[in-house]
Amino acid sequence: MSDRLTDAWASLFRFSVGLYWLYFASTKWAGVEWVKGLMQSAGPANPIPGLKEILTDVVAPNWYFFAIAQTVGETVVAVLLVLGLATRWAAIGGVLLAFGLAMVVGFEVGDPGFRWLYWLAVLVNAQVVVSGAGSYALSRFGWVPRALR
Repeated sequence: MSDRLTDAWASLFRFSVGLYWLYFASTKWAGVEWVKGLMQSAGPANPIPGLKEILTDVVAPNWYFFAIAQTVGETVVAVLLVLGLATRWAAIGGVLLAFGLAMVVGFEVGDPGFRWLYWLAVLVNAQVVVSGAGSYALSRFGWVPRALR
């Protein structure tokens, strides 16, 4: 593949991952009440010692705070990836968000094969960390502050 096509692909991939996070963030913009049951049942369903107790004793009683934090994180990662700003840092945030979902929500699904979709999100975000913003990103402009490049 030519270098130009490779750079364009990196940009398209980054943009798509940003849309992925934007979709999931937007499902909670109108309210996070629908995740209450999910977050409160995560602890009992989780087989990992230590994590199970944290989910039961810390997350479940404070589900609203954690739901808002997840939504804000998803929104920030989405906007930065779509625009191509602080791409690698945003993608690292995406890796952490996806890893958290894989370790927590992934165990609540009945089908073990479905669990791998959460791990796929970890790998997709990791690919953006490796490939960077691509050639079509706001971070390519000189007027963008260095911290956002």
